[in-house]
Amino acid sequence: MTETPTRARTAAAAAFLTQGLVFISLTTRLPDFSDRWDLSDLDLSLLLLMMVLLAGLGSVVAETLARRRSSATLLRVGLGLVAAGVPVLATAPTTALFVGGLAVYGVGLGVVDATTNMQGVALEHVYGRPILPSFHGAWTLGGILGAAVTLATAGIPLSATAVLAVVPLVVVLAPFLPRDHGPTETAQAVAVPWHPILLVGLGMVLFYMVDTAAATWGPTYLDHTFSTPAGLVALATFPYLVASGALRLAGDSLVGRYGEVRVLRVGALVASAALAVVVFAPTWPVAVLGFTLLGAGVAVIAPLSFSAAARIAGGEGLDPAVRQARVDAVIARFNQFNYVGALLGAVLTGLVGSGSLRVGFAVPMVLILGILPLARAFAPGVSAPRPSGVESAS
Repeated sequence: MTETPTRARTAAAAAFLTQGLVFISLTTRLPDFSDRWDLSDLDLSLLLLMMVLLAGLGSVVAETLARRRSSATLLRVGLGLVAAGVPVLATAPTTALFVGGLAVYGVGLGVVDATTNMQGVALEHVYGRPILPSFHGAWTLGGILGAAVTLATAGIPLSATAVLAVVPLVVVLAPFLPRDHGPTETAQAVAVPWHPILLVGLGMVLFYMVDTAAATWGPTYLDHTFSTPAGLVALATFPYLVASGALRLAGDSLVGRYGEVRVLRVGALVASAALAVVVFAPTWPVAVLGFTLLGAGVAVIAPLSFSAAARIAGGEGLDPAVRQARVDAVIARFNQFNYVGALLGAVLTGLVGSGSLRVGFAVPMVLILGILPLARAFAPGVSAPRPSGVESAS
């Protein structure tokens, strides 16, 4: 293995970690932002809807530009947007500036989501073995750090969150994997089998529905439903991430031993049971236990989704530059499933649960069982046909 892939793998892991750190640092502070701007659960739902839609826009922009620009370049742009948006929303003196900063962050969030996974699947191809679970584990580690910082700094002013902008500014300089030079303009001339990709994408929708519900509404659930000490509401997120990170770090070996299908089905059953614990919890420590089990249940769905989509899209016998450009474009479009799930998790959970978040969390408790029939689409036997024809999803 040459030095370049090793350095690029470290750089990509740093980008995943940064995304998790910033995102979870902000979501665990949502009760504080809500108090600062006197936001109702409905107001918060609408702001989250705006952020999710703008993140989707950022991912669409990444897909469009991926045909001519490398994911490394686009990732740096996304990190720059995150670094610009965070201090504005954290220190805004008016509601308008807060919403503006949140909007800039939302676009950057989408660009970074898409391009980190482009980097991940490209490196996975270079290494010739599954490594995406460890990248998503880096995201989770960043989230753990973000939740830990929130717990440790619960008493400091909310404006101090602006210091998070330093992290993406540093990672911008990392040596990300460059694209192979070649006839990338022909990447769209090869058929992409969207039907199996859509099946995998539905699985990712279900994951992000659960993940976003836990990240955005978990702290608020503990705050509004129970007499949880104000400094401990981030415990809805922290143990969730710890359990998720542990399972992701073990994800490669678990999948190698038991296969994608079995791992996903067992995880779905655990996740549904965990959400039942959350919904019916009599006290906040029991709810925290439910969130912890939930993190373990859904941990590997997202990395296995991106790996499966890249494998299906990659094709055989393609010029390396064509393959990478094609997979980059497919991964950016595939990333849109992230935001469909986020809409269900962040917005639907809030709207359905506007009277009681117990009812809101009952929605993902049922829907996550959809992974049971979808798991077969993740099996490694599903792959792209040999290059022929014209792409049908342009």
